[in-house]
Amino acid sequence: MSLLRDLMPNRSSMFGGQDSFLFNGNEYQLMGLNQTLNTKIEDIDVGYASLAYRAYASNPVVFACMRVRRDLFTEARFGFQNMRGGVPGDFYGDRDRPNSGLAILDRPWPGATTGDLLKYQMIDNDLAGNAFVALRKRRLVRMRPDWTQIIHGSPDPDGNMWDLDATLLGYAYQPGGPTLGRPWVFLQPSEVSHFSTTPDPLLPVRGMTWLSPILREIMADEAMTAHRLTYFEHGGTPNLVIKTQYTDVAKLREFMDFVRQEHSGLVNAYKMMGFTAGVDATVVGSDLKQLDFKVVQGGGETRIAAAAGVPAILAGLSEGLQGSSLNAGQGFSASMRMFADLTMSPAWRNVAGSLESIIPPPSGARLWYDIRGIPALKDDIKSAAEVQALQASAIRTLTDGGYEAESVIDAIVSGDLRLLKPTGLFSVQLNPPNTNPQPDPVPEALQPDAEDMPMKEEPQ
Repeated sequence: MSLLRDLMPNRSSMFGGQDSFLFNGNEYQLMGLNQTLNTKIEDIDVGYASLAYRAYASNPVVFACMRVRRDLFTEARFGFQNMRGGVPGDFYGDRDRPNSGLAILDRPWPGATTGDLLKYQMIDNDLAGNAFVALRKRRLVRMRPDWTQIIHGSPDPDGNMWDLDATLLGYAYQPGGPTLGRPWVFLQPSEVSHFSTTPDPLLPVRGMTWLSPILREIMADEAMTAHRLTYFEHGGTPNLVIKTQYTDVAKLREFMDFVRQEHSGLVNAYKMMGFTAGVDATVVGSDLKQLDFKVVQGGGETRIAAAAGVPAILAGLSEGLQGSSLNAGQGFSASMRMFADLTMSPAWRNVAGSLESIIPPPSGARLWYDIRGIPALKDDIKSAAEVQALQASAIRTLTDGGYEAESVIDAIVSGDLRLLKPTGLFSVQLNPPNTNPQPDPVPEALQPDAEDMPMKEEPQ
C-alpha cells in the first residue's frame, strides 16, 4: 500500500487545510490546492487539452515537428549496461525471466511495445512538458499529465517547495480529472516515472512544454493560413472599394448585395465585372505576391521548428527544402546528425534515467538506451565503426609494443593511458640497427658426438 495513502487516507484530510504528518522522523505540513509560488503542490499546466486540439491536431507545422520527434524517439530500445569505474561497458538483459524489468519495458501493457511507451512519453512531454508512467501490478500505466500533481513536503509550516529541507513525497492522480470528482490516488516516487525534457525555471521538478514560448507564432501561422484560405474563397482577388453615386442607403445596400452575389466566392472567380456610369471599382490592400506570403509564413514555420529542436529539412518545411547542399544529400545527413545529437540523445538519456525509478537496474549497471540498428542513424553507426577500427589499430600497436592485452583494452576504452601495464617483452623492431641477436648456446647433452658427425674430405 502506498505510503501517501496511509498518511492521507482521504481527499479531505489532504486538501482540507493545515494537516500534518510524520515522514522519516520529520513533521510535514500540507497546504491546500493553489498555484502560487509558496504552494507544496505543482499543478501541471491546465492547457494540455487546449494544446492538443489547437496545436497538435490543428497546426500542420506543430504536427510535423512533433511527428519527427516522436518517430525517431520510439526507435530506441532499453537494456542494462555495465559500468566499470564509471565507464560504460557491455549491454545485457534479463528478458528471459518472466516479469523482469526489461520484459516490462518490452511489453509495458497488453498489446503494446516499447515504441508505444516512448510514443506517449514524447507526446505528453511535448504537450504538457511532463510525462508520467506508473508501475501497477507488473505493468505500466500512462498517467494523463493534467490529472497529475507533484506533492512536496516541508517540515516548516510556513515553508514551500524551495526549502532546503523540502522533500518530494510522491504524486497524486485523479482519474477522469477534476470534473468527475473521483477520489485521488497517491503514489510514491518509486512507483512513478516522471519524464521531462524542458525544465520550468519557476518550479523545482515540473517541466515546461516547448510550445509555451511559441504560442504567438502558432497563432500567427494559423492567421496566415486563414488569410490564404479567405483569399481563395473570395476568388483569388484583392479587396475592392466600389464608389457609387447612390445617396440612398437602401439602394446602396441593394447594389452591394448584387455585387457580392455576382462576383464573390470561388464560383464567381475571374468573372468580368461591368457597371453603369458613376460606379468605380478600386483595388486596395495587397495580394499574396505583394505580401511575399511564402517568406513571411516560412519564417514563422522555421521558428516553430527551432523551438522543437527539429531542423526544418526534417520536418519538410519550405525554408529547409532549398540549397545545393540539400540536392547533394549533405543537408539532410548533417541535419539528422544534429537532430540526433542535440535533441534526441538528451531525451533518450533523460527517459532512461526516469524509468530507473520504477525499473531499477542491477548493482554495477544502469538502465540505458540502445540505438544500434536505427536506419536514420546509419551515419552515426558508420562513424562508430570507423572509431572502432582506429581503436583496434591502436590496440594492436600497443600490444606489439609490449603491453598486456587486457590493460591495453582498458586504456583504449577509458581513454586513460596510465592503465597500460608493460610485460617486459619487446618487439624485434626495438633491437639496435645492424645487429643480429646471438642464438642461445646448445646444451652439451643435446650436442652431437664427434664420431657421429659426417667427415669432410680435404681437397687434393
